[in-house]
Amino acid sequence: MNKIFSFIKRKPSVAVIRLQGMIATGSNPGRLNDASLAPLVEIAFRRGKPKAVALVINSPGGSPVQSALIAARIRRLADEVKIPVHAFVEDVAASGGYWLATAADDIHVDGNSIVGSIGVISAGFGLHELLNRYGVERRVYTSGKSKSQLDPFSPENPEDVARLRGLQDQVHQNFIAQVTERRGAKLVEDDSLFTGEFWLGGRAVELGLADGLGHLVPMMQNRYGEKVRFRTYGMRRPFLSRLGLSLLSDTMALAEERALYARFGV
Repeated sequence: MNKIFSFIKRKPSVAVIRLQGMIATGSNPGRLNDASLAPLVEIAFRRGKPKAVALVINSPGGSPVQSALIAARIRRLADEVKIPVHAFVEDVAASGGYWLATAADDIHVDGNSIVGSIGVISAGFGLHELLNRYGVERRVYTSGKSKSQLDPFSPENPEDVARLRGLQDQVHQNFIAQVTERRGAKLVEDDSLFTGEFWLGGRAVELGLADGLGHLVPMMQNRYGEKVRFRTYGMRRPFLSRLGLSLLSDTMALAEERALYARFGV
């Protein structure tokens, strides 16, 4: 009877959630957000009683709100079903991408992975001189003095910039709190840790941002047995995109994503 039970005994499994692309609201392909990921994350934690959940991350970041929502959902489910979460960084886990990695109990990187960029950025263009050059008059009507702040077609206002930087500082502190809460005593004291700088995988391990060098399959086999099975869950491209009927929006989304990746040389 024991032999029969041994024969039919289910092999251990690891649910693999692929988190690849920029983090932003919307349904454009390659965008990660809580609304679209929620069903996948729920299934990954609950289907087939996995031994663990592995996050495979390749993201240059994006929305801090969506990063926080996704990470919080992963932690809630991990605590609820009481299974470990492991993160594996591929090319890059920077900014919001690293925020996602902190949802795991441990983080593993490749020696060439880009890790870090714990900071906040906002970028735009100032076009008011271009309008003046061509004699174009900008007309803006508001019912509140701050309603048109940071208008790219108006001269930069120092008060508006100071207000934006104040908001950025608050978001930055939230990011730092997430990292310190999740990484705790693993972090080393280094003045560059929260400056927005980023590092290769080996240095990230030295700083305590990651736990070691390692790849998904061999590390999970070493921990859960060579016969461990992998169930992979990832974002599907929208139906119209798969048919090639949303070329313009896909192209714009790809350009925006490539610009984010380019900041890290990948």
